[in-house]
Formats: sequence, structure tokens, C-alpha cells
Amino acid sequence: MNRRNAKESMAAEKHEMTGREFLSLPLRERQRVVAEIEAESPEDRLARSTPLTPALRRRWNKFKRGRGRPQIGKGSTVVSLSLEKDLLKRADAYAKAHGLKRSELLTRGLLSVLGEKAVG
Repeated sequence: MNRRNAKESMAAEKHEMTGREFLSLPLRERQRVVAEIEAESPEDRLARSTPLTPALRRRWNKFKRGRGRPQIGKGSTVVSLSLEKDLLKRADAYAKAHGLKRSELLTRGLLSVLGEKAVG
């Protein structure tokens, strides 16, 4: 095997190595791998890179979005509404006493008026 094929096979091996496998290597071997990676120029790295496949692109976009809040039902919409100050204070006090968020209290109230069962 010539030097170029050996490098390509080593690159393929490194690509398939998990973090756990890397950490299980002896210290000198880990240092060698890190030195080899750091010796590669950004241009070389860019030259051997390839665009993401559609599946990997979806996975990357999902990762970038982060976890966020879980979707309930068909999602939610922010609504601005006016309430009397005293009514809002009473509602907030009730929600706090019962371990609810303001939006949860209002949602339960609307569902009660509409005759539907609350989710959760």
C-alpha cells in the first residue's frame, strides 16, 4: 500500500472512530492523532469536505434548532389581550397557588367555557 492509500485508509478509520474509542487509545496515540489533525490546513480540510446529504441536512437543522418547548396539539400562537388589572392579579395569584403558568390557567379556563377536556 503506497503512502497516499495508507493516509486515506487512516482518514477513513479516524472518521469511523467514536469518542469512547478515541479516549480508550493510549495517550501517545491520542496525541499523535490530535497532532495529525492539527497539522492539516483548513484548505486541505475544505478540499476533502462534501456537501451534507438531505438526511444529514435535516439532522443538522434539527440540532441547530435546539430542543425548545414541546409542541402541544397543533402548536401555539401568542395572543395579546386586555384584562382588568385586578382580574389579572387574582388570576396570577390563583395560578401561583395551584402551580400553574398564566397561559395554562387561561387555557384551562377557555377549555372549560368551551366544554372541552384540558390536555395534560
